[in-house]
Amino acid sequence: MKLFEQSFTATVAILTLVTPLHAQDYGNFENYTLRVKLIGGAQYEPLYTLIPEWEAATGARVDILSRKSHFELDREMKQDIAAGGVEYCVFSSHTNFAPQYAAMNQPLDGLVGQDVIAAFSPLVIDHATVDGKLVSLPRHSDVSNLFYVRSLYEDADNKARFKAQYGYDLMPPETWNQASDQAIFFADPPNRYGTHFAGKDEAITGRFYEMLVANGGKLFNDDWTAAFNGPEGQEALNWFTGLYQEKAVPAGTPNYVWDDLGLGFAAGNVAFDLDWAGWAGFFNSKDSNIRNDIGVVLAPKGSGGKRTGWSGSHSFSITQNCENKEAAASFITFLTSHEAQMIEARTGLLPTRTQVWDDIIAEFKDQDNDFMVEVFEVWGESMRDHAFTPPLIAEWGEVSNALWPQLQAAIVGDKSVEDALNDAAKEVNEIMEDAGYN
Repeated sequence: MKLFEQSFTATVAILTLVTPLHAQDYGNFENYTLRVKLIGGAQYEPLYTLIPEWEAATGARVDILSRKSHFELDREMKQDIAAGGVEYCVFSSHTNFAPQYAAMNQPLDGLVGQDVIAAFSPLVIDHATVDGKLVSLPRHSDVSNLFYVRSLYEDADNKARFKAQYGYDLMPPETWNQASDQAIFFADPPNRYGTHFAGKDEAITGRFYEMLVANGGKLFNDDWTAAFNGPEGQEALNWFTGLYQEKAVPAGTPNYVWDDLGLGFAAGNVAFDLDWAGWAGFFNSKDSNIRNDIGVVLAPKGSGGKRTGWSGSHSFSITQNCENKEAAASFITFLTSHEAQMIEARTGLLPTRTQVWDDIIAEFKDQDNDFMVEVFEVWGESMRDHAFTPPLIAEWGEVSNALWPQLQAAIVGDKSVEDALNDAAKEVNEIMEDAGYN
């Protein structure tokens, strides 16, 4: 982890020398201290090395009160809301989580200029809008596609053995059934595993949700009662439980979060990794054991013929309690500027400004960086044609928290798939009924 952070921090430090972010007028907030809570983690930190530039340009100082994983930060902010202790101005949000923060979200209309908003993709602005009000500026988007180790798929012996065992040619999976076959085939524990997945919190909820949709299912019926415990949901959960039981994924998978996946794949411990593009730069860096041996393809299809594509955008929001909303608006505009997004896009993070998509691909082409060009082409197609969000409702967090422990119980074998989903459906129905949906 430290090597990753050091290498990317050094890269950003170099880039900032030639990127005059302070050239734009971000206002004068001399001697003001802006209190913020930010998401932390390997892929998020490089952007924050730019904060001194905003401080130098505006005369303000930034006090970072928290820098945690989004799941930890989400819990902390909900505690702040419950305790009436929202005593900061800016916080890291996510378009899928934003409806849960209604009590603290400050609408950005009138604070952020229309010219700034117009530079963003209309789709991500739509996802950042709750009840008709823009409540965050999207920082970067996330959707997952497949990274795989090319040499494993190109090996002649692997090809022959796979064809003899499964009856079709070994190539990156087009369906999740093929992905299951290949994960089992490549697994050689404890030396290598076929794949892995994040097995707790909203991470496993989202993975199950997108598999459910890809199988032709849905989370809710039209009357907001649970629909995920039917055949499509059972098929989706069986995919995870089957791989765990076959030891095609590491034993610690039920406790994995996002960083465990990226670092595990870069270590060369798994054959393929469903992940967001933010890891792409690291996978091909000097700190990765699979450098120059990585292929990328669109996420496979479920039995319903649809590709998985659970998506959303990390973002920055302002609190209603903020005593200097103009300074807060300046800060989040700075952190989502064209130049800032170019810096994040160089590592593989998907920009939310439309011009940055064109500019980063052109830059990679000029550098003859075919791998990163392919990453942006694949993930661009995914964002355009296959991405979808969960229901953008305030209860999403509660629904996820009711669902994921049951999914986890089935994966480790404490419950049957059917019992786990039925128990989750009962809890979710109670949540939705209490919220007045049915």
